[in-house]
Amino acid sequence: MTTTQRRGRKIMMTPEELDEFLRTQRTCRVATVSADGAPHLSALWFAWDGTSLWLYSITRSKRWADLRRDPRVAVVVDAGEEYGELQGVELSGTVEFVGEAPRTGEPCPELDEVERLFAQKNFTLNEMPHDGRHAWLRLTPDAVKSWDFRKLAAL
Repeated sequence: MTTTQRRGRKIMMTPEELDEFLRTQRTCRVATVSADGAPHLSALWFAWDGTSLWLYSITRSKRWADLRRDPRVAVVVDAGEEYGELQGVELSGTVEFVGEAPRTGEPCPELDEVERLFAQKNFTLNEMPHDGRHAWLRLTPDAVKSWDFRKLAAL
């Protein structure tokens, strides 16, 4: 994973800041490529395990169809309202499909931790509720760019 960036090194998040930011934020924006080559952007909840971003997507969505055809993706997680408080992370790479689709809760040790993290963060539950409509995508990013405009005050 590439975590260096040419522009904005002074406002780049440290690895610890990036990890904390991704563990606490809830919503990301997922960019895929449609069959006709047009970009498609959608919002989605996610979990971060320290290495990979896990996306819990509806399997009958345009996003899912796009990624089945072309697994390349860019994801942005951002926060802040005023210019001086803007923070964000852009992750890009290729997704992998993990577990059954749609997910019904069949045993899958690879999903145990991510489902625990996701259920606690998004539902304040200790166990993942499965609705038979969603399934897991794992993005282990090839590139990561981050920014934290709160650091501008120190420059």
